Amino acid sequence: MTKNMGRIDRGFRMVTGIALLIAAFATNLGAGGWLHWAMIVVGATFAVTAAIGSCPLYAIFGICAGQR
Repeated sequence: MTKNMGRIDRGFRMVTGIALLIAAFATNLGAGGWLHWAMIVVGATFAVTAAIGSCPLYAIFGICAGQR
C-alpha cells in the first residue's frame, strides 16, 4: 500500500485517534451507546491509518499529501 499521507496529517490523526479512544474508555460518555461506539470506530480508524501512513479515501479520490 502506497503512503499517501504527510507527517502533519499522520500526527494529527494519531493524536486525535488516541484522544478519542481514551475518551471512549475513560469517561462514561455514551456508556455503550452509539456515541461510545462511534468514538471507538473513528479513533481506531484514525490511529490505524496514521500508523500505516495510507488513507483509503485519499486513494479513492486521488489525493496524495505525502512526499514523493
